[in-house]
Amino acid sequence: MSNIKVVLFDDNDLLRDSITLLLEDVEDLNLVATFPHCRDVIANIQQTQPDVVIMDIDMPGMTGIEGVKLIRKHYPSLHILMQTVFEDVEKVFAAIKAGAGGYILKNAESNALLEAIREVYTGGAPMSPGIAKKVLMHFQSDPTIQEKEDYRLSNREKEVLALLVQGNSYKMIADKLCITYATVRAHMTKIYEKLHVTSMTEAVAKAINQKLFFSFLWITSFKKNQLQRD
Repeated sequence: MSNIKVVLFDDNDLLRDSITLLLEDVEDLNLVATFPHCRDVIANIQQTQPDVVIMDIDMPGMTGIEGVKLIRKHYPSLHILMQTVFEDVEKVFAAIKAGAGGYILKNAESNALLEAIREVYTGGAPMSPGIAKKVLMHFQSDPTIQEKEDYRLSNREKEVLALLVQGNSYKMIADKLCITYATVRAHMTKIYEKLHVTSMTEAVAKAINQKLFFSFLWITSFKKNQLQRD
């Protein structure tokens, strides 16, 4: 596999230096550029042609969420990983709705960041456990959660969508459900048609916006993570 080209947008000088040093010794990741703001994000992306963008949320001039929206408009298939100090559920939803593929905290361990970059590149949706827990608590305490529209998804399609929103790549979904990669792609094509979307990001965003399956999704994911830690 060729090196994954990474670009970082963050106004914290120390963090940019830290991530630069971290990625220097990683064979499959190549940090091609860092930027202290995203006011010129489209020109920066055009110049560097990255595979993955790591985007901070709180930056001067233009927020990372606004930057993600611009990237999505011009580069709809580019993989974006949000990295921030915020664990605010609304910011998580805003970032994912804007088009982010994953959401990781800045205080996450180095290995967690490296794995998140690889995972978002392969189609997953990585999320720090602390954020996942807050999202779980949010949905458990929200009495209005329900499936607002019947999209007529089959049980298998619901399983695939559930695993997708939990952060699994197509390959991981195939392994978990004991089906082929091609079958996962076929299910995703049907899911896109039924949800009236054209990409994984839109499917995840719609699941969040419509609050589809989340009382099941996050409880299942959280309990699994807890069992693995125990």
